[in-house]
Amino acid sequence: MDKKAIRFVLTVQCENARKRCSGFACTNSFFERKCFFEGYPRDIPYIAVTCGGCDNPENMTTVDHFTRKLAKKTDIKPNEVAVHLSSCIVTENHHHDRCPHADSIKAILNQKGYTNIIEGTYISPISEKKRNNGVYKRYSQ
Repeated sequence: MDKKAIRFVLTVQCENARKRCSGFACTNSFFERKCFFEGYPRDIPYIAVTCGGCDNPENMTTVDHFTRKLAKKTDIKPNEVAVHLSSCIVTENHHHDRCPHADSIKAILNQKGYTNIIEGTYISPISEKKRNNGVYKRYSQ
């Protein structure tokens, strides 16, 4: 993926983790262009939405809403959007283990035309230390 060709960044956060996490570290990583956000142009927009929750893993209504607004209000196409699955979805961390629906979420995003899907937003040094020490599982990214 050519990050210079990306025109919008969308982060999908875990709805359950979002109940106790503001998403500050992930959003801050975007604005500081750290971790998984290195290399994006400085002038592109960013928004974070939730996945829809485990009780209905295929209910990605916030992504549907984003897609409709993107089409109505901009000339940006889904394949020009980088979608980051937040670290609370794709890693084991203090919130919970990797989301059991992560692959389904990626498949749904692909069906909606989002082809630039990145697993990760922010890597907590504490969680990374626990992964290195075998306390948390490490998943390939």
